[in-house]
Amino acid sequence: MLLSGGALGGRRYLREATVRAMFAPHVIGETTRGLGWDIASPYSRTLGSYFPIGSIGHTGFTGTAIWMDPPSQVYMILLTNRVHPYGKGDVAELRRRVSAAVGTRFASREEPPVTPPAAVESPTVAPAADGPARPEGPTITGLDRLVADDFAPLAGRQVGLITNQTGVDGQGRRGVDLLAAAPRVRLRALFSPEHGITGQVDANVPNGRDAATGLPIWSLYGPARRPSPEMLNGIDTLVFDIQDVGVRYYTYLTTLVYALEEGGRRGIHVMVLDRPNPITGSVVEGPLMDPDMRSFTAPHTIPVRTGMTIGEFAQMVVAERKLPVKLTVVPLERWQRGQWFDETGLPWVNPSPNIRTQTQALLYAGVGLLEATNVSVGRGTDTPFEVVGAPWIIDPQNLADAMNARGLTGVRFQGVFFTPTSSVYAGQVAGGVQLEVTNRDAIRPVTVGLALGRELMERYPAQFRPAAIQNLLVNRVTMWSILRGDPFARIVGWADGARASFLQRRAPYLIYK
Repeated sequence: MLLSGGALGGRRYLREATVRAMFAPHVIGETTRGLGWDIASPYSRTLGSYFPIGSIGHTGFTGTAIWMDPPSQVYMILLTNRVHPYGKGDVAELRRRVSAAVGTRFASREEPPVTPPAAVESPTVAPAADGPARPEGPTITGLDRLVADDFAPLAGRQVGLITNQTGVDGQGRRGVDLLAAAPRVRLRALFSPEHGITGQVDANVPNGRDAATGLPIWSLYGPARRPSPEMLNGIDTLVFDIQDVGVRYYTYLTTLVYALEEGGRRGIHVMVLDRPNPITGSVVEGPLMDPDMRSFTAPHTIPVRTGMTIGEFAQMVVAERKLPVKLTVVPLERWQRGQWFDETGLPWVNPSPNIRTQTQALLYAGVGLLEATNVSVGRGTDTPFEVVGAPWIIDPQNLADAMNARGLTGVRFQGVFFTPTSSVYAGQVAGGVQLEVTNRDAIRPVTVGLALGRELMERYPAQFRPAAIQNLLVNRVTMWSILRGDPFARIVGWADGARASFLQRRAPYLIYK
């Protein structure tokens, strides 16, 4: 049963006292909307992402759900006896689609805000003859600077190193080995993020031990995702050295946030060894995360394409959250905001198993938004995030022609068939499109990803399930606009509506020009 639009509100079945009795164990704080409660259960988070901040509700074990927004008198009640989540049935997708459909009632009829031209970042182009020249020589990373200084800033410190396969110096040497050999530093433990210390694991990562140094490796992508007191025993400094890809939902950012939070709680100094944003730090794109939708893939209220280095991001988080942590960022030398990774002179190391090139990192910022839906984004192929498809797309070139007709800058589409060997549709032939980046400075990958989602909605309404885009988009107003079928320009307007304010927020934390 589904009731919405005041069907319950008019008869006042759900009075405040009833709601308190039903949900009191889960109340986590007052808000300013409606009855003013949020529900803490992780099972309810997905449904709440389609309703306004401050709405309330919960889910039941057999698949039932209730969600309420009294100010608008929109109520959703879903009754089902399918056993969820581990019985004979799984009602998760039904609950998501129903709540998304009801959520479209909240789509704004107003026009999205217009970003003033002065707030739009400059395109990333080669410097003019009379402009600032690119730095001479390769970029020097934070790790390289520590090596050159013989690790003096860490002298006498008891260090835990959060790193993975990307934590190498300009010669390709592991930071683990360099720090372990530093005579005035005691390296006590290693910490690994998602994909593990070698970057090869595509599942939960177990604890382990480093073969070369014998040091324990604590996993921050398993049962524990924060460094615990046991892991931090005897450590007074955490050093973070991981290559980011410049995209909000790349989980290394969250691992850094957790390290900063735990460092603040326990009086541990955190040092971030900065590395370049591989897709430049000059472009900001996509909607900001709604502040109540924080998760492991949504660590802070930043856009999808961040336009920041990981050191700049750390400074923003510490300042905006007022974390009581001593933070040191060891900055890059010879790096400018407009530089791509292949212009740095640094060795490319795959930051994760399915981002193997700079182009894939760029496309991940947009194509990645579709990953939670029922399409393959190329995992299990040689070109992850460069192809998108599904078995129910039987005329790939027709889809490619439609995407090319949209006139998106910097990208061309070609119809393809491909067969993933793992992940979604493993072993099945999928029709779809291959994305060719024709101008990396002009392409706006978030816009491309949203346009592709919109085209799939229009051409395959019975097959494509767009509601799950919200998993990584985490922005209600943009998602409502998508689901309601608004004109694409309007969707992009909502997606980029907060860019100007974010650029102002970002400005105090920028280290590089």
